[in-house]
Amino acid sequence: MANQRTDHHVTAGRDTKKAILDAAVRLFVNKGFEQTSLREVADAVGITKPSLYYHYSSKLDLLVAVINPLLDELRAMADEVEAMPAPDAEGRRAVLRRYIRAMIRNRDAGEMMVRNAVAIVNAVADQYPVIVDAHKVVRNWLAGRDPTPVQLLRASAAMEVVTVALISSEIAPDAGDDVVESTLLDAALAALAE
Repeated sequence: MANQRTDHHVTAGRDTKKAILDAAVRLFVNKGFEQTSLREVADAVGITKPSLYYHYSSKLDLLVAVINPLLDELRAMADEVEAMPAPDAEGRRAVLRRYIRAMIRNRDAGEMMVRNAVAIVNAVADQYPVIVDAHKVVRNWLAGRDPTPVQLLRASAAMEVVTVALISSEIAPDAGDDVVESTLLDAALAALAE
């Protein structure tokens, strides 16, 4: 009985929304979005299903909540980059580093997106233009003013390199964030080099 009170106290003391998101990501990655029930998410957090519904009205709502932080960061970065002057070497380095860090911070969502691609595309179809547009803004900025086809292709390659951070824990589980950041930054800058 004492353990139940302690467990309940720990559960009650946590940020419930964060706990729900963390449990959902783990289950969506391990079992798949379609195969995971809201009951399983609630059980993993130690709350009732009605309590989960208080925070998230559906499994789709929960999925969107997992992905939104990444989308918000991409939108904000695109807005800032559009207002920046033409890139120089240090500006490119700073933007790429920020992009990589955003990917690292959202690695759980990225892994979930990769493993549940069909469900994600269906769930966030209305958000897809945000992802594409933000990616395009940063890519075009990296390519510079009046870019040549080669500069556009190099900028596209650099952007693909930095998105590897989303799945870096699957590719190199023992690599720390600093290793992921420095390795991908070097590779992205190399892709831009003419």
